[in-house]
Amino acid sequence: MTNPILSMNQATIKYADLRQTLDTLTAAGYRSVGLWREPVEAVGLDTAVKMVADSGLRVSTMCRGGFFTMPEGAARRASIDDNRKLIEETAAFGCKVLVLVVGGLPEGSKDLIGARARVADALAELEQDALAAGVTLAIEPLHPMYCTDRACVSTLGQALDLAAPFDPKAVGVTVDTFHIFWDPQVLDSIARAGREGRIATYQVCDYRTPFEKDVLLSRHYMGEGVIDFKSLTEAVAATGCRGDIECEIFNQAVWDTPFDQVAAKVADSFDKEVAPYWPVR
Repeated sequence: MTNPILSMNQATIKYADLRQTLDTLTAAGYRSVGLWREPVEAVGLDTAVKMVADSGLRVSTMCRGGFFTMPEGAARRASIDDNRKLIEETAAFGCKVLVLVVGGLPEGSKDLIGARARVADALAELEQDALAAGVTLAIEPLHPMYCTDRACVSTLGQALDLAAPFDPKAVGVTVDTFHIFWDPQVLDSIARAGREGRIATYQVCDYRTPFEKDVLLSRHYMGEGVIDFKSLTEAVAATGCRGDIECEIFNQAVWDTPFDQVAAKVADSFDKEVAPYWPVR
């Protein structure tokens, strides 16, 4: 039986539709899944909610909201409205965490400070929607190599500073090992996130070099790279966080592997690299 605290993010088996994802994970003994909106919308929200309920799986997170760093105008309004829709979709699954990839620099801009300010403005607009739905907006700091195209928030400390003005029930952070392991302040920031009640989800995968040709697809199974899962996992556990731990891997070779083999390898690498440092639930 797969470790009951392990969740697999759908992106890890990217080519699986929702039915294939649910069937793969239940057959492998998983108890939880992290959903992406595209497979959900492919079957329709109502159908997807029923499928997940029938599977018996918990939904650890919904991916992904955000991408609201553009200046005020029609595109920004559309993005804010889309995030409101995603909050509602997340709640429909009984899921309490919507992961936010906030966005990078708008086209033609070099103003990272302004982009980050517009993230704060978007959170202010969405806070009450999140509270009403019982959903936490989990800001995900991404590795600095994605700073200009995907997320102008690169450290856990930056994410916590953005979250600070808002109710922790509405705005939290995503602790993703791939993105934050390099940060000299990461352990202090994890402790701060715990004190402030901001850890909405803990996500794991490994980091190694040289990168794949597409750096977006450079995530690996735990144990295949350089991340010290012991120190990071113990730090998260020390905050009292006890939610599902989600494995999210973007890697072409993994995507090309049969789904059941991926599910088995994720579970095995989790048991070896992460589970020993997490309190038994």
